[in-house]
Amino acid sequence: MKQSEIKNLSVAELQEQLSQLKKTYSELKTAHTISPIDNPLQLRGVRRAVARVATELTKRELQ
Repeated sequence: MKQSEIKNLSVAELQEQLSQLKKTYSELKTAHTISPIDNPLQLRGVRRAVARVATELTKRELQ
């Protein structure tokens, strides 16, 4: 998810997206622990998407 896409979402949508991304990251990490996943770079991408959404939420709370 790109930063420009994140800026267009509402706070409720951001919170929903954050919970969904955290769940996806948890599932990927568990699957990778059990047996290596095909593309381990997915973990990095999802983790960075979580950080982008969390940063945007924090930025909006501070405004």
